[in-house]
Amino acid sequence: MIQYTEEKKFTQKQVEELFLSVGWVSGQHPERLYQALMHSSTVFTAWSNDQLVGLLRVLDDGGMMAYVHYVLVNPEYQGQGIAGHLVNLMKEKYADYFYIEVMPEESKNASFYEKFGFKVMNDGVPMQIVNK
Repeated sequence: MIQYTEEKKFTQKQVEELFLSVGWVSGQHPERLYQALMHSSTVFTAWSNDQLVGLLRVLDDGGMMAYVHYVLVNPEYQGQGIAGHLVNLMKEKYADYFYIEVMPEESKNASFYEKFGFKVMNDGVPMQIVNK
């Protein structure tokens, strides 16, 4: 049975293992990743016993805009509705905000977010600066 929480009770090692399980580069920087999560507005997590199996991170401004930075689920646990449950928890928490935004890193993931009411912005263009 999967359990969900908004408590930031994860360890640096658990976060590293989850991010590496999906092949995300941020998992190669566990100290910075852990600090980023601890300083995030909201982090919802999914647990199978003591194993961190899913995570959704939100950055918000306290009242108007919430930005979903990422949603990820360990491949061994994908297909069980975990990511969808995390998104629904987030939507519930941020229901009073004017905007909830997400920028999927890969366009193939847009259809996942559309299932939860997200729409492609009419004139929006994703932009970023990558400092490596």
